[in-house]
Amino acid sequence: MRSLYCAEVNSAHVSEQVTLCGWVNRRRDLGGLIFIDLRDRSGIVQVVFEPDNHDLHAKASTLRGEYCIKVVGSVKARPADQVNSKMATGEIEVYATDLTIFNKSAPLPIDFNQDNTEEQRLRYRYLDLRRPEMVHKMTVRAYITRYVRHFLDAHGFLDIETPMLTKATPEGARDYLVPSRIHHGKFYALPQSPQLFKQLLMIAGYDRYYQIVKCFRDEDLRADRQPEFTQIDVETSFMTSQDVRDIMEEMMVGLFKEVAGYDLGKLPVMRYDEAMERFGSDKPDLRISYELHTLCDAVRNSEFKVLSAPANDPDSRVVGFAVPGGAAMTRREIDGYTDFVKKLGASGLIWIKVNDLEKGAEGLHSSIAKHVTPDELISLVTMANGKSGDIVFIGAGKHNKISTVMGALRLQTAKDKGLVADGYKALWVIDFPMFEMTEEAGLTAMHHPFTAPSGVTPEELIANPMSVYADAYDLVINGYESGGGSVRIYDENMQQAVFKVLGITDSEAREKFGFLLDALSFGAPPHAGLAFGLDRVTMLLTGTDNIRDVIAFPKTTAAACLMTQAPNVASPDALKELAIAITDMEQ
Repeated sequence: MRSLYCAEVNSAHVSEQVTLCGWVNRRRDLGGLIFIDLRDRSGIVQVVFEPDNHDLHAKASTLRGEYCIKVVGSVKARPADQVNSKMATGEIEVYATDLTIFNKSAPLPIDFNQDNTEEQRLRYRYLDLRRPEMVHKMTVRAYITRYVRHFLDAHGFLDIETPMLTKATPEGARDYLVPSRIHHGKFYALPQSPQLFKQLLMIAGYDRYYQIVKCFRDEDLRADRQPEFTQIDVETSFMTSQDVRDIMEEMMVGLFKEVAGYDLGKLPVMRYDEAMERFGSDKPDLRISYELHTLCDAVRNSEFKVLSAPANDPDSRVVGFAVPGGAAMTRREIDGYTDFVKKLGASGLIWIKVNDLEKGAEGLHSSIAKHVTPDELISLVTMANGKSGDIVFIGAGKHNKISTVMGALRLQTAKDKGLVADGYKALWVIDFPMFEMTEEAGLTAMHHPFTAPSGVTPEELIANPMSVYADAYDLVINGYESGGGSVRIYDENMQQAVFKVLGITDSEAREKFGFLLDALSFGAPPHAGLAFGLDRVTMLLTGTDNIRDVIAFPKTTAAACLMTQAPNVASPDALKELAIAITDMEQ
């Protein structure tokens, strides 16, 4: 039906006849000539209707925005003074000789030329997806998947599908359950990840597997989460964690060069404990130049107990950082940051404005100047790497809590003050704790219960689980966990030891994971893997901070589809067939 996409028409086609299809992006009637900006997913080309052809001109005069049309015409070069350098097709225009109107458009509920609310965009997503910026995001997403498939195919990986209807397994979030019509009272679960199946594929001998796969988690949502999301899922046999990181790093470095023209370089590697100490996060954003510093030595002997008490408590920490140029902050801004840390659980925020460090304590202005000595004040500033013109923020409290709070404050101040550098910064974070405490004072796996511990026997794991590190690794880009993985447990005794630490009894383990435990007893190989969040990677490469922008038909933060009105109420007959009764209906 078409001979070219709109953006493909160029000066090489001058004097040729072309057939184009698309939507009216804009119409301008100059009294004589009618100009139409015709748009398809490739871009825009200008079409001209001349008044000499009365019937065609009259038909063109009825065109309005988003009419779906076909145009046949001759390509002509624009006069030199009319070339539009802002358009890919700005050197030419198409003089129409025929026009077909496939469909008219009702008045649009969204405006392509201004910002629309997210509710409008999601309710009329099929219109929102026509916008050039959305076309760009979807095109980049398609390119990413194509690049990944090509890379993994070239490195000997096999694309193998795993089931969507499976058995519920504990992987850190609630499952989406699907009732069985045939087996009343029983349910399938939609997979949170293909974790167990890809391990079974390794046991089956398929030593390099990948899949670009939908996953489902019924969890509270935010800007970088969706109830259904897409993973680039990878598993390997006979490869160490370093081997896996090397090949995945090669893929991601190549991807960023291809899509963004940006060289990530050789990625640094940082242990979890160091990341928490320096950045207060296991997802450090290295684009921000300043980091956290331990300030305990500056106030260990201070009479100011607010600082000296945590400085002398091995489970606590006095921590601070200097915001470049922050001495210009107003008291209102500082109070806002104080409220910010209090909402995160800190008792308060100490600040020191470094007006002129060369003047010593006289060049400092602080909320605690009356409570500490001049030497202590200067030591706090210098240990926090403060310079003249900076402000130093200080917090004190239990180690993990205050580190996390101050890490969040570091990110917030950098965003507010425009101190986040352009480009991309990536790193590997490794050696995560194997377990962490739950709110109920029990233990849970920091990654998942199939992650291998580093350098311990099953007996040592059971005896002192909180001292054990996992052979796990995350790829962090610009403060986002873009991918994560681990070496898997391939020894049945070690897997049972992990279950024991997690409070999973032998009978529970057999009931939930019997098929995996059985498989591990049949010559299971050492194996390791990793999964990238395709949505997050696309989000980073398209410059947005919301994964809903890079998913064609996303859900809201309430896990609803405004366009289709899903989820909806099932009919009584459907519920009866599934042997399900609704006892608590939302009004």
